[in-house]
Amino acid sequence: MKLTIVGCGDAFGSGGRMNTCFWLETAKATLTVDFGASALPALKRQGLDPNRIDAVVLSHLHGDHFGGLPFLLLDAQFLARRQHPLLIAGPPGTRARLDALMEAMFPKSTGSKWKFPWEVQEIGVGAPDDVFGHAIVTAEVIHQSGAPSTALRLSDGEHTFAYSGDTEWTEALLPIARDADLFICECYGHAGKLTGHLSWETLKERLGDLGARRTMITHLNPTMLANVDEAKAAGVMVAEEGMKLEF
Repeated sequence: MKLTIVGCGDAFGSGGRMNTCFWLETAKATLTVDFGASALPALKRQGLDPNRIDAVVLSHLHGDHFGGLPFLLLDAQFLARRQHPLLIAGPPGTRARLDALMEAMFPKSTGSKWKFPWEVQEIGVGAPDDVFGHAIVTAEVIHQSGAPSTALRLSDGEHTFAYSGDTEWTEALLPIARDADLFICECYGHAGKLTGHLSWETLKERLGDLGARRTMITHLNPTMLANVDEAKAAGVMVAEEGMKLEF
């Protein structure tokens, strides 16, 4: 697996960071995990061709994690001249929420005669599934989004990528992270108990329980951006846009 960090910011662009989007290349397909509102310009800034994306896998249905999909679809339709299929895989409720978003942003767009095939695959929480030959399993986490918010674990048969999505601490993260080659975990704030999110103060006490080969933090607000050295000193990687990893 080859990972490029396209966006790793919070919903508010703290530190000038883009919304969440992780680009994964495997021998089977090119995927993105999440596609936040700023993901399309972030891809183009990094020279990554959106037409190469075979599937977008969504952790949950907040704008900073799936709000870039209307732009991706319409870019493919009108500018990129996409021809090959696109799969959008997400939690239950993805199709209805995406249709509503499309209509809110670009009225009548859901009735377009598409020049390329695309479909939505809704992944049952906790039910093993498959996305372009990759085994995927999700777990519901603690983050209000109007539909199940999930952590996810994605494997190509040799290597495993895991991601917390947005969440408070929950024991559901442990089987998602265990033995993963890389576990990307949200760490929104530096201290305290945060509603719907993790703080470094909470996460650092549970690092030894995760069992991932490497852990990286993402989705940092200004208080955490000011204290990333603490995470680095604890052996945790800090996501940076443009960062590339192979595992």
